[in-house]
Amino acid sequence: MNDIPETGSTRRSFLTQTGGLGFLAMGIPAALAAVPGTDNPARKVRMAIRRGEWRGPSGNKVPGNVICNLVVLPKSLAYDFLLYCVRNPKPCPVVEVTEPGNPEPSRSAPGADLRTDLARYAIYRKGVRGDDATDIRELWRDDSVAFLIGSSLTFDHALERAGVPPSKEVWVLNTKLQTVPAGMFRGQMAVTMRWMTPAQAVIATQLTSRFPFNHGAPIHMGDPDAIGADLQHPIYGEPVKVIPKGVMPVFWACGVTPQMAAIESKPELMITHAPAHGLISDLKADQVCIP
Repeated sequence: MNDIPETGSTRRSFLTQTGGLGFLAMGIPAALAAVPGTDNPARKVRMAIRRGEWRGPSGNKVPGNVICNLVVLPKSLAYDFLLYCVRNPKPCPVVEVTEPGNPEPSRSAPGADLRTDLARYAIYRKGVRGDDATDIRELWRDDSVAFLIGSSLTFDHALERAGVPPSKEVWVLNTKLQTVPAGMFRGQMAVTMRWMTPAQAVIATQLTSRFPFNHGAPIHMGDPDAIGADLQHPIYGEPVKVIPKGVMPVFWACGVTPQMAAIESKPELMITHAPAHGLISDLKADQVCIP
């Protein structure tokens, strides 16, 4: 891939095109769209997934690249879901929306195939999650529209560079926080939880606020009960009985939120990434951020 140079002019162009935070409704601006290439670690991982050689989580497979959550819906529901994302930019920051029937995310991962290039897919039928899949070509339709939504796993590498060590685990939890409805879509917000010292949490807040495409700054720190975070029945990760001394839980909005909307709204069919198994894009996290 021909990397976009990390220059002041590129970043100024990014801000000019996006008009600040208003870009969340538009996806990645053209100046930062990925370009095809063969010597590309992200593409190599995607091809390994396509061949069935990797079925594990996406985090840290290609440090520094943007990881995207996935939602696939029929065109008839695409506008309402896009509106849902616009009204809920913290859990659902849109990176890219594909044309109906086209499984290639040409702006964020040219050459990728969203039907085969994620390690695991979650399949929701009328709000019920069935067996996960590793290939959704048989479920893809001519009117299928794919949404790529930023993932907080993207900025874990930046946190490490800033001196914040990796959390013991990154949990995905349900909460009692309600999203803003749009059309049929509604439900509770999902969050990711990381353990940090108070000093690390300050650094993490300052740093992740620069990554609005990947949920931005935390939505809560401290008492999980204040947001109704369910530590006993995590969506992803082991149940937590006791938070260790010396650390505090820090919560970010999470791109699993659309899956909570699927359970609540019960569309005929919604295909998503399985939690922690997002698409590894060609986009560079340090370029798709606020300077």
